[in-house]
Amino acid sequence: MSTLRFPAWLSGVGLATLMSLTACGGDDASGEPGPGDDGQRDAGPPPAAASNPFADRVVSFQPGASAGFGQDLFPGVVLGPPRGEGSSAGSLDVLSLGKQGVIVLEFTDIAVVDGPGVDLLVFENAFTRFPETGVVAVSDDGVTWSEFPCDATNRPGGFPGCAGVKPVFSHPDNGISPTDPTVAGGDGFDLATLGVSRARFVRIRDSGANGYSGTSGGFDLDAVAVVNGVSLGSTP
Repeated sequence: MSTLRFPAWLSGVGLATLMSLTACGGDDASGEPGPGDDGQRDAGPPPAAASNPFADRVVSFQPGASAGFGQDLFPGVVLGPPRGEGSSAGSLDVLSLGKQGVIVLEFTDIAVVDGPGVDLLVFENAFTRFPETGVVAVSDDGVTWSEFPCDATNRPGGFPGCAGVKPVFSHPDNGISPTDPTVAGGDGFDLATLGVSRARFVRIRDSGANGYSGTSGGFDLDAVAVVNGVSLGSTP
């Protein structure tokens, strides 16, 4: 079993190639790629071309008060790559969780594994001075969860451990890799923080410490992406 760290070339043409490889497995309303398999996972480099680094399925969604935005495009709106708008604007390709709303996502093509540095990226539509925090947890079986500590009240400290803090720069149209933590934006999570070696499920819960009004309250999920992963097709 070998660990895959998705490289920086997974952007622009590389991402378009990935979408064409996985499109045959997608059946969500948005047309975003679903789980795919071209039968060549172990045929050689580049490994990322045979694996979809984004969430494949929504297991459950429990919206909180002031949720609603994005539900007309659900579940596809949270699958596939992020559509970041940079440091001065938030993406509209998102799902609002509402106050303490919870969503659970599953990776069916690959699993997140503990590798060098950041293993998982979570993309919200935060931009400068407008963070909306969420609490991230991971699980390998969807039953037993490990939650990253999130200090949603520590604005001076940058809300340590929370998602929804950093702007998102990666977009399918701009060539910025969605799996390179140094350029993609979003918030990175290292499984080593929790002493976890592998995860196939990601749970995101609105922290309850955000603004809530209308139908776009709280944490707005754009996408999640695997940085360090292993193909499930190569494991027994």
